[in-house]
Amino acid sequence: MADLVKKYSVSSELAQKMVNEAVAKARELGVAENVTILDDGGNLKAFSRMDGAPVLSIEMAHNKAYTALFGVSTQEFFDFIQGDPSLLAGIPALARVAAWAGGFPIKVDGEIVGAIGVSGAPTLESDVACARAALALLHDAAPAEEQ
Repeated sequence: MADLVKKYSVSSELAQKMVNEAVAKARELGVAENVTILDDGGNLKAFSRMDGAPVLSIEMAHNKAYTALFGVSTQEFFDFIQGDPSLLAGIPALARVAAWAGGFPIKVDGEIVGAIGVSGAPTLESDVACARAALALLHDAAPAEEQ
């Protein structure tokens, strides 16, 4: 089976736990969020739109997660493209790409297994705080060492 690659993927169970954790943080902060979890191929694994979360930010949450599949947070991605006028002009024209804070890759042992995107709060800081709360679950998500 030398032609096959073994990889990890975010499970449905973990994706839902992460959504729940982000929503709990949003409630603590008093904000309404849309929370998206994608697998490493950009496919939807879990999603929640809190009551009162803006409808337009549903797509933003999806796009933040999709962009984070590049392997860096969407804020880091913005910091990278802002110094290059051609990237700054061209990247935002791409479908599904978002260059503002609130998207993070989900990594296990350095491998991208999915991504989270959070959008809807009045500030990007709240989006980031909710995403980070969900990512804090990952210390328990790491696979056990193979025997």
